[in-house]
Amino acid sequence: MSSRGKVITLQEVAVRAGVSRMTVSKVLRGAGNISAETRQRVKQAADELGYLPNNLAGSLSSRKSRMVAVIIPSISDIVFSEVLSGINATLRPEGFQTFIGESLFDPQTETELIRAMLSFRPAGLLLNGGMARSADAEKLLARRNCPAIQLWDCDGGALDFSAGPSHEQAGRLVANHFLERGLRRIAYVGAELHKDLCARRRYLSLKSALAAAGIDLLSMICEVRPRQAVTGRFLTEQLVLAHPEIEAIHFLNDAMALGGLSYLHQAGISVPDQISVIGFNGTSLANAVRTRLTTIDMARTEIGEKAAQALLQIVAAEPMPGAWRAALEVVQGNTTVPI
Repeated sequence: MSSRGKVITLQEVAVRAGVSRMTVSKVLRGAGNISAETRQRVKQAADELGYLPNNLAGSLSSRKSRMVAVIIPSISDIVFSEVLSGINATLRPEGFQTFIGESLFDPQTETELIRAMLSFRPAGLLLNGGMARSADAEKLLARRNCPAIQLWDCDGGALDFSAGPSHEQAGRLVANHFLERGLRRIAYVGAELHKDLCARRRYLSLKSALAAAGIDLLSMICEVRPRQAVTGRFLTEQLVLAHPEIEAIHFLNDAMALGGLSYLHQAGISVPDQISVIGFNGTSLANAVRTRLTTIDMARTEIGEKAAQALLQIVAAEPMPGAWRAALEVVQGNTTVPI
């Protein structure tokens, strides 16, 4: 039977471990002269029951808390900072405050953040979807005693609400954009797809759509380099040197695309006459001057707003759907040929 929604007490841990409530308290605080065997038994009981210490010492409960926990991959990434801006703009007027954690796309870091944040008994938890999540994190989420909202991904997830784009649709949009222009020798450049499962779904969707048209997608993917411009530049050089026949490249994000473009321009390869380029996420649009990257854009701030609105509705016990899908738009720049 699921224990979700139930706050596990020290007394329940004590009963499971066969010790006193005071012993449990000392073990979990790292205090007292207690044997290693007893400590291990108490910690195992706490883990099995899903016990979370209340770091606010009982001053708040999930019903009264005005704090909302938010876990995003990176505050410095403009995509997630804009999502966060939408969250804050919606929650603060309603008297809620957010406290933020960065997972850096690392499953263990995310698990530690979920554990720590749930211990504060927040009013809600908002966290990024499409990540490689640990079994411990899944267990914590299953036993949470507050609403949980998935950000940046509406294709899947077992939380209370999802707000974000369809990454599978994004892959199909890129494929159609290239195919409509008669491009056949198409490549993908990306990084860390084992961590960023949303990016991986875009990639697989692109690959599938092209395969349906009889095209084999060339891939240049590095799992150990960051998803940044410097990696886009490096991988584009490797790709072009190995496959000079390439006519089009889709990059994991705009940052990597701009890095790739810097190499193509330096190498004297004309864009889009020789190679067409498409990015993803639209973050380059605000700073475009001469080079206007063709990209897949969406309302990133609105994703945060919709997620926060959903949380408010759940807290107020109002009926609502299970997901909101952000509209995707191919923004034509000068890195692909208009039709």
